[in-house]
Amino acid sequence: MRGAALVLAALVALAGCTEPPRGAAPATIVFKHAKILGPLDPIPGLLREFERRNPGVTVRSEPLTWTSDEQHQFYVINLDGATPAFDVLLLDLIWVPEFAQAGWLLDLSPWVTRGELAPHFPAAAAASVWNGRVWGLPWNMNVGVLYYRADLLAKYHLAPPRTWEELVEQAQRIRAGERDPKLDGVLWQGKQYEGLVVNVLEHFWASGTALLDEHDRVLPEPERAAAALGFMRGLLESGVSPAWVTAGDEELTRRPFGDGRAVFLRSWPYAMDLFEAAGSPVRGRVGIAPLPGHVAGAAGVGATGGFHLAVNRRTRHAEAAVALVRFLAGAEGQRAITAAGVALYPTRVDLYRDPAAVAAHPHMPRFHALALVARPRPVTPYYLMLSTTVQPEFSAALVGVKTPAQAVSYARRRLEYMLSGLR
Repeated sequence: MRGAALVLAALVALAGCTEPPRGAAPATIVFKHAKILGPLDPIPGLLREFERRNPGVTVRSEPLTWTSDEQHQFYVINLDGATPAFDVLLLDLIWVPEFAQAGWLLDLSPWVTRGELAPHFPAAAAASVWNGRVWGLPWNMNVGVLYYRADLLAKYHLAPPRTWEELVEQAQRIRAGERDPKLDGVLWQGKQYEGLVVNVLEHFWASGTALLDEHDRVLPEPERAAAALGFMRGLLESGVSPAWVTAGDEELTRRPFGDGRAVFLRSWPYAMDLFEAAGSPVRGRVGIAPLPGHVAGAAGVGATGGFHLAVNRRTRHAEAAVALVRFLAGAEGQRAITAAGVALYPTRVDLYRDPAAVAAHPHMPRFHALALVARPRPVTPYYLMLSTTVQPEFSAALVGVKTPAQAVSYARRRLEYMLSGLR
């Protein structure tokens, strides 16, 4: 009930926050989006409030599956077919440049200034812009973080690790002291999918290198990249991470940590809501820290995830569709989403200290500093190709089919060849 009251209060506060499009003709806007997970879906209430403030405009919500690959396939098929069957779409932020280059998105630059992006976290805003134009507005975001068992670190008089090497030492010390064969050291996402690429990128950045640098050079420092992959492989070989991590995604790694069976976990902010839920075995025993760096590299930084709102270029109601995007991405729209208690975190910096938002997520201010320094994955229309190309190579290095150096070398050659034909 508290979540419903918070959403109602946020919706009441929406009055007057956005001007309706002047002279807008009656229109029906179709909003395609991933299904909202959680005890209360705030989308219907937000859309009814938008309709109230925009007489003559009706918004029809059409949820998609939560699976990212299925969403991408749906959008590609329909947008490539030049369908105007939907107007506003919710996109994984890594798809924005791809869809913009394909000519599927409406250029929002005539309506949205760079100043309108300023209230958002820099990494989220960066994913909105491609080729000097604005193609979407940030709506929610994630950032990679390190969870740790605060009770265990306190028991052994340890501070959260600043480097991965220190994390390994701490995990080994705690496991030796606890003498619990079911207690793992550190869990992370090592399955061959996008989550693996994110984890590898974070190790690359912590080692002072990248998959794609500011000059669009692929794996510009292969030795450092191979060393980072080698470190990840070493976590498995040493037993600090269990072998099954190479098949682990977000939920497969979250659950054991949430059951008290690991010292550390690399994951996303949504997990903290579950760790602090009533009945959780680790409630009140979990700390949040920045991802570690590497001794011979740089400070750790988390990758960003999340969704952006965009408009179908073939919409018949551009003014109304853009108004809906700005409404949902605005401060009050994001506050209503956050206050609902669903597993979505806002992209607007000031909401991380907003009373209604913090009431729904008491630990949210802790993510503020981490999101400020978060780093986006390469903002390029070819990102999906980059990711699908390197996934099998990174996976092969982790399971020992290839050496890290071989995996990096092969990935580099393939990517350079493919990109040379696209640029």
